[in-house]
Amino acid sequence: MRREMDGGKEESAARVDYLRISLTDRCNLRCIYCMPNDGVKSFSREEVMRYEEFAQFVESCASLGISKVRITGGEPLVRKGIVDFIRMLASVELPLQISMTTNGTLLGDLAEDLRDAGLKRVNISIDSLEEEKYRTMTRGGNLADALRGLEAAIRVGFSPIKVNTVVLRGVNDDPSLLARLTFEMPVHVRFIEYMPYFSQRGKWFVSNDETKKRLERIGRLEEAESPAGSGPANYFKFPGAMGTIGFISPVSSHFCRSCNRLRISSDGKLRTCLFERDGIDVKRIIRGGASARDIRSVVSSALERKRREGGSKPRDGVIPAEWNHMSRIGG
Repeated sequence: MRREMDGGKEESAARVDYLRISLTDRCNLRCIYCMPNDGVKSFSREEVMRYEEFAQFVESCASLGISKVRITGGEPLVRKGIVDFIRMLASVELPLQISMTTNGTLLGDLAEDLRDAGLKRVNISIDSLEEEKYRTMTRGGNLADALRGLEAAIRVGFSPIKVNTVVLRGVNDDPSLLARLTFEMPVHVRFIEYMPYFSQRGKWFVSNDETKKRLERIGRLEEAESPAGSGPANYFKFPGAMGTIGFISPVSSHFCRSCNRLRISSDGKLRTCLFERDGIDVKRIIRGGASARDIRSVVSSALERKRREGGSKPRDGVIPAEWNHMSRIGG
């Protein structure tokens, strides 16, 4: 699929083959960059999509070329029955690459069951290896629980394992400790620019150029292959390290042009972009008795709209609705 650029040249549009499912808006942590200080009101049980409804939707997506599914939250492991849901997705007739983003604090007890159910890879959010900083950023989280989850992920054989870190100026902007994990473990540490989402819009931002320069004080960074195919991160490696260093730069070097994702929130809103304010109410359509053909038609329309949007970037200053925070749409 090709699209016309402003200068008259054409550029290939990304093939849309990736679905992110925000399974729940609930979380056992309260990260300062994800939730406002006063917290948020969670969806009621009836407002949230049922596992069977998500599976029905994924079946239609798979039939239209979606081959990668990532489970996010909130924190997906707080939702009861998560292992059975992974098994449900793994039984979809067309093969799917099933992955999960988690804060890792509950992963220690679930890693083996999740792997046996069909989960292949995990991203674990750990924003600091210093206990007090971790506690501050998560508003009370226990670093030991997250590290136990990371160790369990390695033990049961998830691959690749990525450690995601959102860098905030004056909070956790020394990347050296996390970067050294790549010498000690077969993990891929990724530094993510803070997206000014609902407050403190200029206070915390650190560009990945700055983070990379700090890391180069540790040693020479060499360009490296992505550990899992295409994606938004640029990867580097310290000579002799087991893992890589990735940089995800949604602010300083936006990657809309290469975005290959659809998103569905826990309340069933299908979006083609993180910044889309409303989305298509898939839950209402499914609960209204939609056939598989009807659902495929909805997904096809979203895929076509995604292709038309191509590499369009949200206008400066455009943010999602204030109530539509990261913990609801899965980041």
